[in-house]
Amino acid sequence: MSSRKNIVVCALVACLVGCSSPGGPESPVGTQAAGGEPRHVKVYFEEGMFGGWPANHGIWSWGDEILVGFGKGWYKDQGLSHHIDREKPEIPMLARSLDGGETWALEDPGESGYLITEGGYLHGVTRPGVTIPPMRESEGGIDFTHPDLALTVRTNSIHAGTGRVFYSYDRGKTWDGPFRLPNFDSPGIAPRTDYIVDGKDTCTLFITAAKTNEREGRPLCVRTTDAGKTWEFLSWIGPEPEEFSIMPASVRLSETDILVTVRMRDEVRRWIGTYLSTDNGATWTYLNEAVPDTGVGNPPAMIQLEDGRICLIYGYRAEPFSIRATLSSDGGRTWGDHITLRDDGASRDIGYVRAVQRPDGKVVAVYYFTDEASGPERYIGATIWSPPPA
Repeated sequence: MSSRKNIVVCALVACLVGCSSPGGPESPVGTQAAGGEPRHVKVYFEEGMFGGWPANHGIWSWGDEILVGFGKGWYKDQGLSHHIDREKPEIPMLARSLDGGETWALEDPGESGYLITEGGYLHGVTRPGVTIPPMRESEGGIDFTHPDLALTVRTNSIHAGTGRVFYSYDRGKTWDGPFRLPNFDSPGIAPRTDYIVDGKDTCTLFITAAKTNEREGRPLCVRTTDAGKTWEFLSWIGPEPEEFSIMPASVRLSETDILVTVRMRDEVRRWIGTYLSTDNGATWTYLNEAVPDTGVGNPPAMIQLEDGRICLIYGYRAEPFSIRATLSSDGGRTWGDHITLRDDGASRDIGYVRAVQRPDGKVVAVYYFTDEASGPERYIGATIWSPPPA
């Protein structure tokens, strides 16, 4: 993963899974990951608890040090919906690995007074004993090229929400924020942070806004050139959909070219679409379906490998419930068959992947998962694997 690019997606409210399985084409025939069997480890598991949605929280890496966020709640059987108790608080957590994802230690920012929150907790349940920090107007001064920077953007709604920016200069041990993010002439925004750093004062966010009917959502990109003091609208990424197009993941291909993949849904099916900008985010062209079928839907995690290929990883929310990947050798213009990283999921309540590449070339994909061997709880898992050679 480029040292100048951290892909993170955040917000404590997850997107819909309680819908009927869509129709549409079958997922293409896949292959097992090459370079040896993928290795799976548990990042967070606790009996009676729920761990979820790394893509709503973010991932950052500095060599073999990896930091990932997730939501911790109480487990409750909710049928086809997320198995989290909606009458209890959800706690924003961090997990840190110092050995490339092999082992993990949990961190609770709230216990240290550095709460990363949405201005209220998911389900409207406040965490006892913790004061929610007030929203502030940014004065700028963020050094986006700081070697230990972690940046995240949060929201209080998957629909017409309010965006909040937080940043850290010490690899997520302490945080500053929240700073208000504009709505960009939309009914509201629902960002899960994805960003590209292009200089000390310049950063581009790829986020989601509510549609004109105040429902999720439509992707857009915005940019600051004054160190985070102001953020300016650049462009919508595609037309307003009838259903939704949300949770963009970006990779910079050149000084002018940016690739974005987006979680998409219509009345029939769910897929991951691909957009390309050749004018640094001013306009976008739809290229293809990177993943024609994601079951009931899952967002992309996308990174550029050291060899230049694009790697996209996602949860497949239909049987066999899986964590899968696909690769592109031509900047997202075409994609290979899916690669199965694991297919032992016990439910469609899985996925929301974030990923980084280690210095040794292995990819660490972090997600939430449930399997028969571990019991009904949802936990945070990581798969360490070697992409097949180009």
